Amino acid sequence: MVKIVIDAGHGLHTPGKRSPDDEREWTFNNKVAQYAIAKLQTYENVDILRVDDSTGMTDVPLATRTKQANEWQADVYASIHHNALNGQWGQHSGIETYTMDNPTANPKSHEIAGAIHPRVVMAMGISNRGMKRANFHVLRESDMPAFLTEGGFLDSTIDISKLRDDNYLKAQGEAIAEGLAVYFKLQPKSVQDQPATEPYNQYGNHLYQPSMQTIINSTLDVLIRLENKQEGALSPIWREKLSEGTLTNSDAIGVLFVALDRGLLGELK
Repeated sequence: MVKIVIDAGHGLHTPGKRSPDDEREWTFNNKVAQYAIAKLQTYENVDILRVDDSTGMTDVPLATRTKQANEWQADVYASIHHNALNGQWGQHSGIETYTMDNPTANPKSHEIAGAIHPRVVMAMGISNRGMKRANFHVLRESDMPAFLTEGGFLDSTIDISKLRDDNYLKAQGEAIAEGLAVYFKLQPKSVQDQPATEPYNQYGNHLYQPSMQTIINSTLDVLIRLENKQEGALSPIWREKLSEGTLTNSDAIGVLFVALDRGLLGELK
């Protein structure tokens, strides 16, 4: 059993943790956390503990969070956040992931973050600010490997449009879950064991379900078209994964989101 702690960071009313339009960081963190949890629940042998207040009304003290995680003897601590520069709109942008192993912990944080960070970058389709080290409480005081994601800037005119789109937040949450699944070698549950996420649809059996090779071919075609447009750098990880044969459905969705954002699909009509 893999025991995963999810922490959606801060609280709904924590001072300063908001966009210039007063959108609260916790609301974004919470959605990503919920999507990550929902995806993790589709794997076998996973136990999940959420250590923030799932209503957002209380900013649970950080010491309380790490104490709970340590007493539970978790295998990993995932802290989900979104960034801010100075609380004023600007064109700064990007994804960051932080680690700092507790000296007594198994020093695996950086390895786990390495499975998470590129997936979040691809899911959000914004710039990669890199993996970094920081002396944050939840990273320092957790007895297990821990990482903290910053999934975009609340005060960025570039990032905020994606943070306001639940499709991107879902992609981010699922990217975190899939990275954990890859690192811990989690196996998907059989279909009948997975939690229902959509109401029953009598036409569901007739929906088109592309093969993995079709997804790969389509993703490559869209990626080539994006590269030809030359409207901002694209992560090289997509091409690496295509060449290595490790592309996932969430990777393909990430490319699709970038194509939508840059108006490519409209040009293909």
